[in-house]
Amino acid sequence: MTQLQSFLLTCTVAHVMLLFALATPDAAYPPPYGLDQSWTTTTTASASSADDLIPVRREVYGGGRIIDISHRYHSEMPSWESDDGLGHFLWLAKTMKNGSLSNNSEMKLPAHTGTHVDAPGHVYDHYFDAGFDVDTLDLDVLNGPALLVDVPRDKNITAEVMKSLHIPKGVRRVLFRTLNTDRGLMYKKAFDTSYVGFMKDGAQWLVNNTDIKLVGIDYLSVAAFDDLIPSHLVFLEGKEIILVEGLKLDDVQPGIYSVHCLPLRLVGAEGSPIRCILMK
Repeated sequence: MTQLQSFLLTCTVAHVMLLFALATPDAAYPPPYGLDQSWTTTTTASASSADDLIPVRREVYGGGRIIDISHRYHSEMPSWESDDGLGHFLWLAKTMKNGSLSNNSEMKLPAHTGTHVDAPGHVYDHYFDAGFDVDTLDLDVLNGPALLVDVPRDKNITAEVMKSLHIPKGVRRVLFRTLNTDRGLMYKKAFDTSYVGFMKDGAQWLVNNTDIKLVGIDYLSVAAFDDLIPSHLVFLEGKEIILVEGLKLDDVQPGIYSVHCLPLRLVGAEGSPIRCILMK
């Protein structure tokens, strides 16, 4: 059996298991991950009102079946070339405390903030003018079987590193976990130019020698700071590769998953915040 056949067989089994799992209804506000999965609405009704007002923020849902690999948006998350983080980006424009009928927030933030996606117009002005925005990105590429790999921790992603990963032909979506995750860079307020990313030769090797159409990485750019624009140009020139940046890959085992990434439908925007999950 070839590596690709093995990959596809694994994906088929995973999707069958997923269909059975989806047959079980879940509440909109499920119990914290790790609690007894026999939890029901009856136990909820008997809980104290104080317990009902303690929200639980999760990373994993459905008994471990769904893993959120998106970062939360907050004022101290890193922002491109900023020492002060994202800053104040969300405010309550209307509040019930001042007599409004409902609470209504507004926000203002760069399109390439947190976990986000790049469209071809990000680095090619003629693509931007032609309308290759995030609303034109292929959802078939952004959703499907994906391989999570660990990158050697002592270097950027060069052609040599790409060769060493031995990614099988036929694999279309790869998430690259690097030293960025080990260092917790997405949890630090100040932007760090020493993050790990693709060098131009690594990007070119990927384009020339693999079938990868979705490239995901664990900091604000897939491209190393010293090869920022050259690497992006290589990836986005053909308009076939989608870049997903700022992924949260902590405590996720390398292997095959089903990835689901959905950007906002921002007409005219070359980037968008994106919610990404992995499903076992």
